[in-house]
Amino acid sequence: MSRTIISTDKAPAAIGTYSQAVKVDRTVYISGQIPLDPMTKEMVAGDMEAQVRRVFENLKVVAEAADGTLADAVRVTIYLTDLSNFGLVNQVMAEYFTQPYPARAAVGVASLPRGAGVEADCILYV
Repeated sequence: MSRTIISTDKAPAAIGTYSQAVKVDRTVYISGQIPLDPMTKEMVAGDMEAQVRRVFENLKVVAEAADGTLADAVRVTIYLTDLSNFGLVNQVMAEYFTQPYPARAAVGVASLPRGAGVEADCILYV
């Protein structure tokens, strides 16, 4: 079994005791991404749509750093502080993922790091 730590400056640096992603053989486990701008290290300005887009952009660049793409996703988990944003997440997600879509779960949570309204993690098979 080979285990490789994936890191890129195109996504926010880890803000805790974790790696952006870990690749084990051909499986890549991408840590939860919140809507942090990788350049400013601050939450993105704007509405919930801007937050969702930033989350998927962060997942995308980590996937690329692991020599993959979001088309390699087999599982996505989305965490929302307000499940009424589920439709918006579906709309934006359709711009980042194509059929056949990965397996997915959407989970309502009380709060997320840094006051984010959305977080997502992802598993790829590359």
